[in-house]
Amino acid sequence: MAYRDMREFLGVAEQCGRLRRVKESVDPSWEPASIAKWMFLALPVAERFGLMFEDVIGARFPLVTGALGASIDTYALALETKPDALNDKWLSGLANPHDPVRVNQAPCQENVQLGVDATLANLPIPVWTPGKDPSAYITTITVTQDVKSGAQNMGVYRTQVRDDQSVIVNLNPGRQGHTYAQTWLKKGQPAPIAWVVAAEPAVQLATVANLPLGVDEITIAGGLQGAPIELVQAKTSDLLVPAHAEFIIEGEVLPGEMEIEGPFGESAGYMSRAALKPVARITAITHRNDAIYYGLSSQMPPSESTVLQSLANAPVIIHMLRNDFGEQTVCDAHIDLMFGGGGAHIIIAMKTLATGHAKKVGKLVAEHTLLKRITMVDEDVDPHDPLDLDWAMSSHYDPQRDTEIIGGFSTPMSHAVASDAQGRKLGSKIVIDATRSLDTGATSLPSREIMEKARVSWDTAGLPEFDIPRSLKYRLDRS
Repeated sequence: MAYRDMREFLGVAEQCGRLRRVKESVDPSWEPASIAKWMFLALPVAERFGLMFEDVIGARFPLVTGALGASIDTYALALETKPDALNDKWLSGLANPHDPVRVNQAPCQENVQLGVDATLANLPIPVWTPGKDPSAYITTITVTQDVKSGAQNMGVYRTQVRDDQSVIVNLNPGRQGHTYAQTWLKKGQPAPIAWVVAAEPAVQLATVANLPLGVDEITIAGGLQGAPIELVQAKTSDLLVPAHAEFIIEGEVLPGEMEIEGPFGESAGYMSRAALKPVARITAITHRNDAIYYGLSSQMPPSESTVLQSLANAPVIIHMLRNDFGEQTVCDAHIDLMFGGGGAHIIIAMKTLATGHAKKVGKLVAEHTLLKRITMVDEDVDPHDPLDLDWAMSSHYDPQRDTEIIGGFSTPMSHAVASDAQGRKLGSKIVIDATRSLDTGATSLPSREIMEKARVSWDTAGLPEFDIPRSLKYRLDRS
């Protein structure tokens, strides 16, 4: 049975050594974010863990960060699967979405503060780039709604704390949250908005993915959960919010009111530029008894943000290639854990059916995603294993023949491309075909039969136990 709420997951994570408590008092203006940076940037990926700060100065609640995305292992734990089965878990969720169900009572509304009682001052909201961000930021799921259809969007939109009862929301043009908010604002009406803090892991992870327009994130969360997500109506609007979240912060975006937002430490590793963004007023804060606040950590990669985006979007791209473009021989994919801004590297494993097939698929990915480096490998290469990728590049790839650079792509988040006279950042993408183009003959490994006999000899000799890596399994299949 999937985790019903975040606190159930955090309990399991702590039992598994994937969550550590900090009992000493911490100053939210610099300590939690800086400690999290040490964890992400100094520890080997396999040794990272989530952090719970039990005593945040000035706040009534503990703060958690990194518990979902400290590493591939924590992410897999959050989805109750194994690291090497993450893509399969996601593909099942994408293929089997569940519509949410509405409930009348919810844990997220055990405590309700309205109007002037709804103050952000009680929450342990950190400054994520101390000394550089202008104030604290809410970094969690944001819910918006289309005024006409009532359709909702859930995505992560950073939100700058303006004062105890108002914020500035990074609703950028081109993203669905901005589009939905504008359907209200163009009518001169306040746009309802809500921030969902610490929902069940399936909801948190689904809302990070770059899903196609029209796909409701909450249905994919249900697919990941294996059951419908329960939603309850907010207290001050018609928005439906996850019933088992720890906090719901309700508000309304005010027509015509804009203020400078930023700069903010982005997941691409640099400070964003300050710009005018919409102001929202807080109308209510509801929360569970003994609630736990969760903030997603971003900034210099690798970070929680880049890990979550990478691991969610690789299976989304597999699903797109198979279901939208009929590329059924795509087997697997991996995005490096430095996804910030989308300009990352994806490695796609597939069975090629003809000369040029892999390069054609790579161009589809370049055209339909934000990724700027696409490497194609054969189905017997493990895209998750950097050493296996290097072997394929060394053995199968000819730079002149197998490289294609495509220009003219909009790259607004790029720090490598200058803006043109129209203010556009037009960059390029690279497609590398590292699939076999020649008959390479047999691999230089003993046969599987001999290797299996040798493993018996290994065990008899009392040598250390091991699991066979996927890359070796694939090569033994060819031996």
